Amino acid sequence: MIRSILATLLALSSLSALAQMSPVGLWQTISDTDGKVTSEVRIVDAAGVLSGAVERALVQSGEPNCDQCTDDRKGKPKVGMQIIRDAKKVDGKDVWEGGNILDPNNGKIYKLRLTPVEGGKKLEVRGYIGTPMLGRTQTWVRVQ
Repeated sequence: MIRSILATLLALSSLSALAQMSPVGLWQTISDTDGKVTSEVRIVDAAGVLSGAVERALVQSGEPNCDQCTDDRKGKPKVGMQIIRDAKKVDGKDVWEGGNILDPNNGKIYKLRLTPVEGGKKLEVRGYIGTPMLGRTQTWVRVQ
């Protein structure tokens, strides 16, 4: 009896650890320039495809709308805006790619790679043009 309870507890704890190695959740974005938290982005999974939207702005912008966007998001409010689209898990790895990310401050869209690190407590968000070598990485911090 004790063995089965112990086995169940171990199985449940390993499932929660695996769940944390996913980008799904609420993340704080960190400014490249001053290291301050600028917003919170919620990433969700819909049938294996990830998307993420700005849930809250923590730094007020002089431009609350994405006037520099060139797609369907042009002129729309940055808060509530979907900035991550179409990322999918790479087989056999804790990496999500194939989607894109929008920088709502300049309206530019980049290819995307998401990699959970530090046991899922942080998320490396790489935006790039062409090849991942030509881009930049931000590290986001998990809120929940």
